[in-house]
Amino acid sequence: MGIVERKEREKLEMRERILETATHIFIEEGYEKASIRKIADRIEYSPATIYLYFKDKNELFYAIQEQAFTFFLEHLNQSDSIENPFDRLFRMGELYVEFARKHPEYYDLMFIMRAPMKHLKEDNQDEWDQGFACLDCLRHVVNACMAQGLLKPMPTEVATLSIWSFMHGLVSLAIRERCSMYPEEVFPTLMQESIKQFLNNMRA
Repeated sequence: MGIVERKEREKLEMRERILETATHIFIEEGYEKASIRKIADRIEYSPATIYLYFKDKNELFYAIQEQAFTFFLEHLNQSDSIENPFDRLFRMGELYVEFARKHPEYYDLMFIMRAPMKHLKEDNQDEWDQGFACLDCLRHVVNACMAQGLLKPMPTEVATLSIWSFMHGLVSLAIRERCSMYPEEVFPTLMQESIKQFLNNMRA
């Protein structure tokens, strides 16, 4: 390996180390209390090193979200082999819950943690490929259901937002432990049946 290749590899490794460390700090302390200095202290480098890779805390948080959404999209894509779009929609719902319950820290960073998205607001919305791809994944399946008359007639965006909102509410209750009144051994089945009931209510 040449000098150029080695330096490039070291840069990538440092970037991943920063992202991994920042993820832990954002989860532990929240967006507001996390800081570039705290991240630098954790990896035992100066804040100036962090700024070589990310211009500010918001850009760093955005990069973590991109990673999380990439992971999330790969998880949802496990439903791609299902031919019937309504069955695929139901499976996506199951995968959504599965991801959130297995990776609550990622879900929190993606959908719950209160944090400004200045990077997107500053004319960078076209860069948020993975975030939009997750929404497009759901929208595509909804469109397929509509085309085959499997859902009640309604605007695609209304159906898409309705499903996403339901799923988000369900898993937010779960990962925030707001459903402790239900025994753990039956709760996964209750969630699965709730998804099925919600989608059946939308079925044509």
